Parts: sequence; C-alpha cells; structure tokens
Amino acid sequence: MTIRAVWALLAACAVAWSWPALGQNRGQGQKTTGPLTLQQALQRAANANPRIAVADRNIGMADGRREQANALPNPTVGVEVDNFGQGQSSFTGTPEMTLMLSQLIELGGKRGARVQAALGDYDAARWEREAARLELLSETTIAFVEALSVQRRIQLLERQAGALEKLVPLMQRRVEAGASSPSEVSRTQAAVGLVRFERERARTALAVARRDLAALMSLDQPTFATVAGDYGRLVKPASLDSLIKAIEDNPQLMRWSAVRAQRDGELLSARLKPLPDITASVAWRHYTETNDNGVRFGVSIPINVIDRNRGAIREAQESVQKTGAERAVNRLLLIAIIGKAHDTANGTLQQLDLLRKTILPAARASLKTIEEGYGQGRFTLLEILDAYRTVADAELLEHEALASFHTSIATIEGLIGSPANQGRPR
Repeated sequence: MTIRAVWALLAACAVAWSWPALGQNRGQGQKTTGPLTLQQALQRAANANPRIAVADRNIGMADGRREQANALPNPTVGVEVDNFGQGQSSFTGTPEMTLMLSQLIELGGKRGARVQAALGDYDAARWEREAARLELLSETTIAFVEALSVQRRIQLLERQAGALEKLVPLMQRRVEAGASSPSEVSRTQAAVGLVRFERERARTALAVARRDLAALMSLDQPTFATVAGDYGRLVKPASLDSLIKAIEDNPQLMRWSAVRAQRDGELLSARLKPLPDITASVAWRHYTETNDNGVRFGVSIPINVIDRNRGAIREAQESVQKTGAERAVNRLLLIAIIGKAHDTANGTLQQLDLLRKTILPAARASLKTIEEGYGQGRFTLLEILDAYRTVADAELLEHEALASFHTSIATIEGLIGSPANQGRPR
C-alpha cells in the first residue's frame, strides 16, 4: 500500500512542477503580503477544500461498514410459560416456565464474505480520495493558470495602449504642420479606445478567475491581489504511449481493483446465503408441580428449499462482470482526455516556435521601419496602425498559446500524478 502514501506527495509536486514554489500557506481570511504562488494555492486547496473532507468521511463510513461486517450475531434471550391460566384443570395443567438462550452460528464462511466485500469498499473509498485530491489539484492549477493568463493579458493590453497613445502627439504635430488630416488623430484615439475596452473586459475576466481560484481554496473572497508564476517556462510532454501507460496508475483506474474485490465478496455472500445456519439454544426449565428444574438443549436449521437466492446471485454475477466494462469505459475517457491535452500541448509548442522565430520578429521589424518612416511622411496612418495591430495580434496569439499549453500540461500532470515530461510516476 506504499504507492497510496506516495501518490499525494507526487500529485502536489507534479502539478506545481512548472511554477515557482515560494511562501507558505495562508490562513482563512488572511490577506497575503505578496503575490499568490501556485504552491500556496495548492497547499490551501489541499488543506481547506471540503471536497477532501467529504472523501475522508466516506473513508470513515467505509471503515465503519468494515467493522460491522466482522461482527458476530447477537445472542437471543427468551422466556416461555406453558399451561398459563387461572387455576388448574385437566386442560391447562400445571404452569411451567422456560428461560432460553439462543445463538445463531453462521456456516460456510458468510462472515468472511461480508468482510471481503467491506474491505473492497474501504479500499475503493481510499482510492476515490486520492482521485478527488488529484482532480482538485489539477483544477486549482488550471484556475491559477487562467488567473495568471488574464493578468498577463491585461499587461499586454496596457502596453499596447501605451504604444498607441504615443502616436497621438506625433499626429497632432503633423496636423499642425498641415501634413496630415485631423481625422488621423481621431482614428488613433479610436484605436487606443478599443484597446482600453479590451483591457476592461480582461479586468472583468480577471475578477472572475480570481474568484474561481479563491473558491477552490475554500475562501469566501479572494485574499490575494495578484498571482505570480513563470508563465514562459516550457517543457515538452513525454510521448503519448508513455502517458497512456502512466494512466494505469491513476487512482480512478486503481479503484476498480478494489471494486472488483468488493463485488466478488458480494457474489460470494449471495451464493452462501442459501446454505443453512445453525441456531443453538440452551434453556433452563422449572416444573412447578414437582418444584424441579431441568436443562434443555436445542438445535434448529432452516430448510432452504423454496428461496435459493437465485435472483440475488444473478444480480451479483452481473455486477462482477460489469466491473471490467466500467473500468474500460473509465480508461477510454482518461485516454481521450490525456490524448487531447497531449496533442494540444505539442500543437501549441509548434505554434509558439513559429510565432517566436518568424511572425513576431518580422512584425516588430516591420513596425520599427514604419515608425521611423512615418515621421518622414513615407507611410500613411493606416499603415502604421496596421503594423501596430499586427504586432498586438501576434503577441496576443503567443499569450493564448501559452495559456493553452499550461492548461494542457496541468491536465496531463493531474492525470498521471507526475511531471508531464516524465510519464509514469517513479
């Protein structure tokens, strides 16, 4: 069972692999003194999110069922009074009293079958907790990426608006010199306004992203002003075959072994139920007429000839057979998710390579040339605005590709429980 203890540590480290781990966990409602890091967000989510507490309680409930399954039946105490009536007659006879103690003795290993099913249930609950923990850490990482992404988008838009605002004085000087139309100033101001509009939309998106992240950290309100992380760090994910092999160790799939053990125990219990159990009894009897006492011993066995529990046995058999299919469905779903994330991550790496080596350098070089020539009257306003827009669009495309990449990496690491470039957990 060592792998279970290691999983939690691997998960926390894996999803934070590409980010700086600075600072410690904050208390409920306490304002952070600096930017929130991913490690702080993960620690807070793992320690405070009620989803983990629910999983812990489920484990406790399963442990209670396991304990109860191992319990022996209670003995039964009974009292019988024979010939009870007023007076004595030839019909009623002399009253006689019997004090009985009975005990059901289960045969055929019924209690062991119950314990086997309860142990499987308990192990499944433990695996479900690990799956919930990985899912929570992955969701927290993705929410953190979203907040960091929108925060960086605001910075890009502010820089783009500042660059366009610098054109306004130049436009005014050209208008005053009679070299340009006053409409060019208005066009430039409109372009600045559109960028500012996008910036305000991004600020609204940032508020939503911060609130989503705070909810995963079990905070009523965001207690952090900003988030901080290495947004530009890139790692190439491991091969898809390696990631698919690593999927086999995902708690969502590991739990099916426990579910199979539980259902095997339930099937065994259903098959053993028709086997008769023995009820042994011992009794003390008092004979009123002679004032004598006696001891009686008894054994009773039910005759299971009508109800052979066939329907319950068939249901349990179908449940066992269904386990493999359910695991296969779960596995295909995880493979589809990790395959999509793997393709997205590799695709965005190619996009970033094209943007950074070709598109962005060419767009910035063109903008520089047009800026230098515009003051000399060699380029029109439309040409310089188009050059600014090309650079801005390329920068935003790079930003969106980075956001998509980090979200995909967080998805992969949340499924395999280790860094995306390593594949199977060590």
